[in-house]
Amino acid sequence: MSVVDIHEGSSPVILGLPHTGTDVPPDIFARLNDTGQVLADTDWHIHTLYAGLLADATTVRATFHRYVIDANRDPAGVSLYPGQNTTGLVPDTDFDGRPIWRDGMAPGPDEIADRRDTFHAPYHAALQAQIDRVKALHGIAVLYDCHSIRSLIPFLFEGRLPDLNIGTNGGTTCAPEVEAAVTSIAAEAAGYTHVLNGRFTGGWTTRHYGRPDQNVHVIQMELAQATHLASETLPFDYDPAKAERLRVPLGQILNRLETWALSHSGNGDHS
Repeated sequence: MSVVDIHEGSSPVILGLPHTGTDVPPDIFARLNDTGQVLADTDWHIHTLYAGLLADATTVRATFHRYVIDANRDPAGVSLYPGQNTTGLVPDTDFDGRPIWRDGMAPGPDEIADRRDTFHAPYHAALQAQIDRVKALHGIAVLYDCHSIRSLIPFLFEGRLPDLNIGTNGGTTCAPEVEAAVTSIAAEAAGYTHVLNGRFTGGWTTRHYGRPDQNVHVIQMELAQATHLASETLPFDYDPAKAERLRVPLGQILNRLETWALSHSGNGDHS
């Protein structure tokens, strides 16, 4: 299988989609237990939700599931959130803390290293190549990393997650204007709650590529799945009515980011 699906556009905005893939090689799938084989921790339908919101945006989508290897984790295996419950480069558990592998069948260090080379590295090579290409076109690139998660996961956070969770690693991964633009649209979106750098401050992708001093700006959006799914449990169906409503502010965000990037295109100014 192809581990990454790429659509090259001419916009300065790139959409990263590291967690929408559901492909699992058969030999790996057979080693997942009944809990793991549900593939519950997928960013269900996020590529559909964002499709067509920004004309000619570049998209880079991992086709493999995060249980194979997580494309939004540090390849060295360093925790994103030290001291908090989270999942690793190759998860041992699901988001509820339940084991996902059959007894004795979790991958060891050598297999994890092989998966890193086979899946994780090609995804990030593709993402870096698109950042470089877009920056060569415009002198600037904006990577918007697309995510979703269940709104209620006691293992990871208390209470109910806000609808729109914006992550910039404390304002370090993008220009202040980028952060402000996304946050203001989220705040004005009627019927939705939002937070900036709350429980989710941006994963490895956001932190690794965000270099505003080099005109590469990265922001992560983690959506509560209740905003666009009929149910956050099986069968994880897409709710077209909910989704169409949510696509309005999401489209506004992407178009605002594009307008901002084009206004700074080629001039080296990232203020």
